[in-house]
Amino acid sequence: DDVIWNAHQERKRYLLGYANSQVSKALDGDTLTIGFARRAATYKRAQLLFHDMDRLESLGAEKIQVIFSGKAHPKDAEGKEVIRQIVSRSKAMFGKVKIIYLENYNMWLGRMITSGVDVWLNTPLRPNEASGTSGMKATLNGVPNLSVLDGWWAEGCKNGVNGWAVGDPEHPDDEKDADHLYSILENSVIPTFYNDRNKWISMMKEAIKTGVDFTAHRMIMEYNQKFYQEK
Repeated sequence: DDVIWNAHQERKRYLLGYANSQVSKALDGDTLTIGFARRAATYKRAQLLFHDMDRLESLGAEKIQVIFSGKAHPKDAEGKEVIRQIVSRSKAMFGKVKIIYLENYNMWLGRMITSGVDVWLNTPLRPNEASGTSGMKATLNGVPNLSVLDGWWAEGCKNGVNGWAVGDPEHPDDEKDADHLYSILENSVIPTFYNDRNKWISMMKEAIKTGVDFTAHRMIMEYNQKFYQEK
């Protein structure tokens, strides 16, 4: 348990060191850190976390910090507006909940974030998420997903074991999904992180075990077994 915990803390220190060199929010290594980094597309609902900013402040003040990152296509006006809104709302939370947006998203930064945060947030509008590779990368790094049941997470989620399922998979609704997200954070994610390290580490291990099932290595081995080895 100490090995996986200490390895993650090393990656977290590396991420926060970089983040604090880019912005002046002084992110803290002891605080639950949530990550959201991917292509800026409207269906991914990056703004869902800000749906009720008063409630976000109430549950998150001094308990969570959030790192956003991503890029929009130069001609994607809606995607660029998503980024603008996240930055604007992050500034509105200044002094309440630490939320930052790291610029110049690329593979190097994506790797740093997926390995360094404590929880991976994903809130797409079902059924638009084809896969969700960032969540797969996070889980292979022992980072539990907090995600809508779409893309790979619809198959990979073991709710409360390797992460958490957000919203009603059959009837997506911004207000209801946001309310459920806040409830999970307040009643499960935050208490577990701060009060039950053994449970948290168990979830990290389960996340890694789940991630292995979604690797290309597993796929090729299965293809070989089923199509070339079996008689």
